[in-house]
Amino acid sequence: MSQKLKDDLVSSEARAAALGSHASATADDIAAFDDRIQRTLGAALEKKALDLTVLDLRGIASFTDFFVITTGTNRRQCQAISDEVVEQLKRSGTRAARVEGFQTAEWILIDYGDFVVHVFDEKARRFYDLERLWREARRLDISPQQLGSEALSLKSENLDL
Repeated sequence: MSQKLKDDLVSSEARAAALGSHASATADDIAAFDDRIQRTLGAALEKKALDLTVLDLRGIASFTDFFVITTGTNRRQCQAISDEVVEQLKRSGTRAARVEGFQTAEWILIDYGDFVVHVFDEKARRFYDLERLWREARRLDISPQQLGSEALSLKSENLDL
C-alpha cells in the first residue's frame, strides 16, 4: 500500500474518531431535548432501565434525528420499559408509528419518526452495539440522578392531564 494511501486511511480514521463525542449529559443537555424525548427518558427510568443513552443523529442520518437507547435485565423488564414509554407518550398525544420486537423482547424498536427508541436486553445491546455503529453521532449518557428532577416534573405534569 502506498504511503499516501496509508496517510489518507489514518487521517480518515482520525476524523471519524474525532467526530463522535461521548459525554455524560448535563442538566442543560436534558432540558434542550424535545419534551417527548424527556418523557421517554423519564418513562424508561420509572421502569429501572439501565444505561440510558441518546445519540444525536442530526446531520448524519436522514431517517431520524435521535436514537434513545436503553437496556433491560430480562424480557419482562424490556417489555415493561417499552409499555411505559408508549403509554406515557400516548397520554401526551404522541402515538408510535410502529413497535417491533415486543414478543421476543431482545430488541424492541419504537419508531416515533424524528426519534427512535431502542430497548435491548443486555446480550443484544452488546451484540448490536449501536453506539459503535453510529460513533459519528454525539453521544449523551444519561444517569438516573441527572434525570431524576426532570422525570419528576414531567410525571407531575402528566398527572394533571
